[in-house]
Amino acid sequence: MHFDAALAAAGALVGFTVGLTGMGGGALMTPILVLVFGVHPGTAVSSDLLASLVMKPVGATVHFRKGTVNWGLARWLCIGSVPAAAAGVFVLNHLGDGPEVSLRIKSLLGWALVVAAAAMVARALLGLRSRPGGDDRPPVALKRVATVLIGVAGGFIVGMTSVGSGSLMIVMLLLLYPQLSARELVGTDLVQAIPLVGAATLSHALFGHVDVGLTGSLLVGSLPGVYLGARVSSRAPDVVIRPALVVILLASALKLLQFSNEALGATLLLVVLVGAPLWAAVDASVRPAWQWDAARLRRTTWVTAPAVAAPFLVGFPVAVYYAAVVRRRLPTAPLVAEPVRAARRFADQSS
Repeated sequence: MHFDAALAAAGALVGFTVGLTGMGGGALMTPILVLVFGVHPGTAVSSDLLASLVMKPVGATVHFRKGTVNWGLARWLCIGSVPAAAAGVFVLNHLGDGPEVSLRIKSLLGWALVVAAAAMVARALLGLRSRPGGDDRPPVALKRVATVLIGVAGGFIVGMTSVGSGSLMIVMLLLLYPQLSARELVGTDLVQAIPLVGAATLSHALFGHVDVGLTGSLLVGSLPGVYLGARVSSRAPDVVIRPALVVILLASALKLLQFSNEALGATLLLVVLVGAPLWAAVDASVRPAWQWDAARLRRTTWVTAPAVAAPFLVGFPVAVYYAAVVRRRLPTAPLVAEPVRAARRFADQSS
């Protein structure tokens, strides 16, 4: 088995990102293999899936020990996703192996990455609006038919592109089960992803697409990368990492969709100039009033300013200031608000 240090470095980079953010494995690794290393799309998808099959159980074991897995939900997801993943590989194999087919697979992968980037944005917005749940929340009522259909959709996409076992599935679960805590969502998704990715990998192996040497090089870097990323994830500036990951996914998607360098640069610049202030406005709008009262800041100002500036492409500096200064001044614990208000009342009475 030939070892490739460059592939190992790429695996370490992607693994670190996955450990840091909890997503982006297939969505980053497959386009890197295709665009940077010139690997055939079919081989890139299958080798990435094999690497994921080794990494997924690591995170799933942690959640299993912590009891943050909804086994009923995972079971119904697998009922839909496992056969759908095999079907996706079957369709991919029957597309053929010529240059035209390779181009079609790249286009399919590009659109899958666009959907993955949109799913990450949706997940972030839903996460902003979600409330941390306690241990007394009622049990989740399983919606079996809808859950199986989510498994079918996610499994088919994973089988064809290796993208979606994390970002797409979690967003769909968030929409269907908003009462689930973030830990349950991640734990359940990791557990259901093991048979899903296993079915897709086995199907690719039957068609002879898996490159064991390529996968081995990826794992040499990705396994320690995942571990290190998970170790530092508690200190990671999520406000910077997630948007950067979305931009990277969009760049990969547009390149796979045959965008020229000029069009790619212009599109990404537009996304950043408009997306950053819109994110700042949404983030400010969903934060409760007590945080703004405690920090003695006006929420209306920081919702309106970036939102109004975004269409005129001048809101990026406002968004940067909000993320670097204003957001850091907002307290994160609800208990902080009451002492601040009490201190204000004391000051008012003294004066």
